[in-house]
Amino acid sequence: MNYHQYYPIDVVNGPGTRCTLFVAGCVHQCPGCYNKSTWRLNSGQPFSQTMEDQLIADLKDTRIPRQGLSLSGGDPLHPANLSAVLQLVKRVHAECPGKDIWLWTGYRLAELDAQQMQVVDRINVLIDGKFVQDLKDPALIWRGSANQVVHKLR
Repeated sequence: MNYHQYYPIDVVNGPGTRCTLFVAGCVHQCPGCYNKSTWRLNSGQPFSQTMEDQLIADLKDTRIPRQGLSLSGGDPLHPANLSAVLQLVKRVHAECPGKDIWLWTGYRLAELDAQQMQVVDRINVLIDGKFVQDLKDPALIWRGSANQVVHKLR
């Protein structure tokens, strides 16, 4: 998996102070997307073991407490990202108890396959659906267009 940006301290992409990772690769290519640079799978830089270790260390850092991890992109549920994202969410659960995980995807919850559901079964909040320019609403919280749904899973 590749990633474009990692924010060790973020207060925009989910509630509280968080770590946020923007992965590469998106099949949806929504018109009006604010993050077109993340569409290509081979863009960005490799998500290495060193980067994963740093993310876990940041989540554990008590000097700046983080509420959790936000995964966006690109699309964390892109088939090419699933193995690395699943490994990451499993590790967050094992090593960072009490941290929540939020994930944004262009896929709809009802259309996810079994492999994608392995990730979703381990997160707290899923924001699903493609961005639709005609339904854009800056007043919405945690989503860009009115068709997108915030699923509080656990």
